[in-house]
Amino acid sequence: QVQLVESGGGLVQAGGSLRISCAASGRTFSSYGMGWFREASGKGREFVAAISWNGGSTNYAYSVNSRFTISRDNAKNTLYLQMNELKPEDTAVYYCAGTMRMGVTTGHSTYYYWGQGTQVTVSS
Repeated sequence: QVQLVESGGGLVQAGGSLRISCAASGRTFSSYGMGWFREASGKGREFVAAISWNGGSTNYAYSVNSRFTISRDNAKNTLYLQMNELKPEDTAVYYCAGTMRMGVTTGHSTYYYWGQGTQVTVSS
């Protein structure tokens, strides 16, 4: 059984920063790629960022590239998403996800494990 628990969401003003975290348990966290997805109200779940098993490779959605940074601490079994220069359109529930692959993958269907999500709201 794998558990992914997100934390750190909240309300922030446009232009501000926020870091959300995902604590993983139940399997060898350090062996697999991880990612962040988000789902805004009334929209589908979209890819945000992904990272390989050792953090050596990352990939970002165009809409967040240069503003968001994904990272991981395998010693702590924790995944992070640092979000800077936040915009109202970044408002969404953010989900942590785990894949069965070692590398970076962006497709929703390639992720097998999902957290419950954390709400990020950016006010204008």
